[in-house]
Amino acid sequence: QVYKTNLQGINILMKNKIAIQMDDINTIDYAFDSSFMIGLEGQNRNYDLFYYHPNDLFLDEGIVKASGFFIELYDQEGSHVKFLSDKTEVNLNDFKFIFLRQDPPFNMHYITSTYLLDYLSENTKVINNPTAVRNYSEKILPFKFKQFMPPTLISQSVDDIKKFLITHNDIITKPLYGNGGEGIHRSNKGYLEGIDVSNKYLEMPIMAQKYIPEISKGDRRIIFFDGEYVGSVARIPSQGSIKANFHAGGTAEKTDLVFRDQQIAYVLGKELKKLNLFFVGINVIGDYLTEINVTSPTGIKQINKLNNVNLERVFWDKLEAKYKLV
Repeated sequence: QVYKTNLQGINILMKNKIAIQMDDINTIDYAFDSSFMIGLEGQNRNYDLFYYHPNDLFLDEGIVKASGFFIELYDQEGSHVKFLSDKTEVNLNDFKFIFLRQDPPFNMHYITSTYLLDYLSENTKVINNPTAVRNYSEKILPFKFKQFMPPTLISQSVDDIKKFLITHNDIITKPLYGNGGEGIHRSNKGYLEGIDVSNKYLEMPIMAQKYIPEISKGDRRIIFFDGEYVGSVARIPSQGSIKANFHAGGTAEKTDLVFRDQQIAYVLGKELKKLNLFFVGINVIGDYLTEINVTSPTGIKQINKLNNVNLERVFWDKLEAKYKLV
């Protein structure tokens, strides 16, 4: 069935649509944004694009709807998006794919969006699956693969974190639900950096990990599509920094699977496919798995540039084959 609507004189075929749930598309980091690459490749495959902010997702009498814009994307910095419609309300059950791509923090607002998306028809596929995203927190999921992790603590207790510092002497702390390198501190002089030690309990849990010296040579962002390793990039922190994230000033260098990467990729890949987590980016430092990014992983652009590949095409090939659209 083909449903048509007129948007400023443009007929949009509604049977071949994708929606992207993401932060303000006008302010995306063009140099790093993987959502843009996925959307652009979908457009090249004749999907109509609809963009909406997570604030504009709602459940109306059990029907999942969103208010947003039909758009056209251009591979041109500064002029990367054109709005084809005024803000319009749509039934998301009319879409083939919805990409859950807003950045953390993974707070109740984020969690609520996964609950709402759970009410979609089975004919509409959300990438990543909202139930899986909700159930497998990025910094907690690695405990499922504890054999690859450095010593790690998750706690709201300042005393617990102090004991962890005494045991391991040199540690990294970071917000459990943060992203982009924000709130990361190194403590190695007997007292905790970035934590108010006058409090007995913190407002939110944090993750503490034993410091891995190899971070000076960067971490590796390793990308999986449907449980299969498809590429990786080394993220090198700036001089004197412990933050390799691209948003925190890290630079990209070419890499492949090194150290224990191949073993980690083999074990994780099978489990990620089983958990229905289609697009995942993991972080590895030296021999150690530190995070599993299931919300809005980046790295596609850097891997493409360094290796002369087009991961967004691989992404769509695998996605369409998985759901038998080709």
